[in-house]
Order: sequence, then structure tokens, then C-alpha cells
Amino acid sequence: MSLRAMEEGDIPAVHALSKAEKWPHRVDDLAPMLALGHGIVAEMGGKIVGTTIWWPCGDKVATLGIVIVSRTHRGAGIGRIVMEAVLDAIGDRTILLNATDDGLPLYRKLGFQGVSEILQHQGAAFSVPIVPLEAGERLRPVGLRDADRVAALVEGATGLHRPALMAALLKKARGVVIDREGELLGVALFRRFGRGYVVGPVVAPDPHRARALISHWVGSRAGKFTRLDITGESRLGEWLDELGLVRVGRVVTMVKGEPPVPTGPAHSFAIVSQALG
Repeated sequence: MSLRAMEEGDIPAVHALSKAEKWPHRVDDLAPMLALGHGIVAEMGGKIVGTTIWWPCGDKVATLGIVIVSRTHRGAGIGRIVMEAVLDAIGDRTILLNATDDGLPLYRKLGFQGVSEILQHQGAAFSVPIVPLEAGERLRPVGLRDADRVAALVEGATGLHRPALMAALLKKARGVVIDREGELLGVALFRRFGRGYVVGPVVAPDPHRARALISHWVGSRAGKFTRLDITGESRLGEWLDELGLVRVGRVVTMVKGEPPVPTGPAHSFAIVSQALG
């Protein structure tokens, strides 16, 4: 077995491994992920049998995802070898990842600790009531001049410095913000992903305003498959279930090192994706 850097030409093979796990990624989802980060592949006999991609969040934090070992090569320690290689590449940064049940034992052995959870909700048949905002607040589309403020709002809510990711998302996603006399209180982005569409990230001061942001997107897209990956602290699960966006999965958010500290007045209610965090 040999390890090397993941290249753009590897994306079809990575997609095949992801599809074998019944993960929803399209080739069009994976290619931009690699462009924003750094990937490692394990090869045997000319075939890719293990993968991972990591993304820097400034100099002190990184996120990690797309950790896959071919089902026909499990039990041979490939997952640990790939993970040790990516940990060496990341260096002294704090590392965040979202772990499936299969990955939990390995990540714990490597020093990761569970700190939260992400709940996956999805559906296509839903009915959404209007969620009113406070006086002086309005929902409006994200404008060209909003990019820096939206990125700062999301960074403040998550503690993750990711200007390149936010710039890429704002180029391909549609977004709405809660505007109070020129002040941005919250934001929700909506984009093509996997089997349909995803709402995320969602950042807001409180669950009520988060519901208002989410309602805008799912209310105008009834009948289209839509997914959200909400934080365990969001208190949105029961509401989403009632709308018809039912919970279908759970992953554990794990950290190796000191967790990033949010600094802004808003909170994270839904993440970009389970891989990117």
C-alpha cells in the first residue's frame, strides 16, 4: 500500500467509495471540496482503497472529512494509517470532525473526544407556516456587498475562520439574511447538494429567528428534496419533524485539541455539511 496526495483526477474513484457508503455526494460536490482543502489517498494495486480530505481554518484549526476505507479492505489497518498520515499533515492545529458510529472507535484511539452531535433531517413533502420577525426586522436576499459581513457572522457563530469556503459558498448558493436597520442578525444559505438541496449554514441569534430563515427556503421549495444538518444544541429537531423534514441520522462531533470558541452574538443552528463542518 502507498499513500499520496489526492488529485482532481481521483474524484471519480472517491465518489465511488462514497457511493458504496450510501453517502449522497455527487462528483460536483466532491471536486469543490478538494479544491478548498488537501486530500490523501491510499492505493493498493493501482486502486484507491482509502481517502480523507482536510480543510484549514486559519493557522490554529482544521476540519476533517471524507474518511473512507473500501469495504473490501477493512480490518487491515488502512483507516489508521490514513488518519495518522493526515494528522501529521495537519500538525498542531485543533481538528474537528463528524464521526459515524463506524469511525468512533478509531477516532477515540487517536485522541479525539466527542463534544456534540449533528442531526440529519430531510424530506420532500412538507408544509411550512410563516415565522414572523420582530418589528424592524426583515428577511432579504444576500447582496454583493454582504459577503464580508456574512462571513464574519458565520465565523463569530462557529469560531471557524474560513474565508475561502464562505467565498465559494456565496458564489454558488443563494442566501437570505435577517436585516435590522442595516445590521445583519442571521443568515441561511441554500444550494444544490447530494440528492437535492441543502440549507446551511444557518446562523441566528435564537431558535425563533433560525426557524424564520429555514422557513423561507423550505417553504418556497415544497416538493423538492431538502436536507439540513442541525447542531444538537439547536432545539429545532421536533419542529423540523413536524414540518415533514424528519430525522434520519446522527453523527458525533469530535475534537482533538482545544475546541474553537465562538465570539459573536449569533449561534450555529445548521452546518455547511457533515464533512466540512
